[in-house]
Amino acid sequence: MIPPAAERKSGVAPVSVRPLGESDLDRADEICRMAFGTFLGVPEPFGTVDYVRTRWAADPRAAFAATVEGEFAGSNFATNWGSVGYFGPLTVRPDLWDQGIGRRLMEPVMDCFDAWGNRHLGLFTFSHSAKHLELYRRYGFWPRFLTAIMKKQVADGAAVPGRVLYGELPAAERPDALSLCRALTGAVYEGLSLEREIVAAHAQGLGDTILLHGAGSELDGLAVCHGGAGSEAGTDVCFVKFGAVRPGPEAADRFERLLDACERLAAERGLGELDAGMNLGRPDAYRRMIDRGFRTWLQGVTMHRPNEPGYSHPDAYVIDDWR
Repeated sequence: MIPPAAERKSGVAPVSVRPLGESDLDRADEICRMAFGTFLGVPEPFGTVDYVRTRWAADPRAAFAATVEGEFAGSNFATNWGSVGYFGPLTVRPDLWDQGIGRRLMEPVMDCFDAWGNRHLGLFTFSHSAKHLELYRRYGFWPRFLTAIMKKQVADGAAVPGRVLYGELPAAERPDALSLCRALTGAVYEGLSLEREIVAAHAQGLGDTILLHGAGSELDGLAVCHGGAGSEAGTDVCFVKFGAVRPGPEAADRFERLLDACERLAAERGLGELDAGMNLGRPDAYRRMIDRGFRTWLQGVTMHRPNEPGYSHPDAYVIDDWR
């Protein structure tokens, strides 16, 4: 990591980058909303969704602040999913755009990835923004696939056999459940681990993780779901931050069961909308979501380092987005 007092001339004023502290969170959230709102031309881009506090709480050591002449200027967050790492949201105060602050905020997250040993890195950005694509290309990221952020209205649905919620397990059983989750995600992509997200959703009260058991000892699927205001879902929304099923024969059927389980959880929690991200490098999974009534409300592009698909290929049945 770069030391807190490290400075380098960038634009017209020196920029300092340091760890993001708890006392910074209100200002970081304000600037995050301001930056996205300015770029998108909307007054309130997130509503009751919270990306800043949730990601800082998940790992304060992977959250960074930039200051200019002592004033808070922007922030960035790194996320560790085992062999996979991604970052964002990276946001800078609009009056300080184009002064190199975004590049400075990239430095500590790239240091995180080096320290963690992630071998596949990624991000989600605006597919129509040449400026964003060029910034990240400088760090070895290449645009590959559109990712559709999709939504549907929740129907009640029937109970799903084999569904267990991580948060309802006795504490003594949770380590074994996490081990089963690692085995499943490792089968999807070697070394992929969602332990950070599972634990964070439970510890912060953001939602819960669906564990879908089949006939054998392995998990058939899992889904980390956020729900309601103050999470990454927002009011009246159940957001599937990550979902995956065990690959191989009958993976498509397992995926259908997982979608059933996600919708059932949303209905049980009294949430009216189900949101989920789908990378278009997984065409059959995408088609199955469309057939269920999911429709795209936001679309971006994922950029990858190295320029490889990772776990976004036609045989993968994974729900995610790297916003």
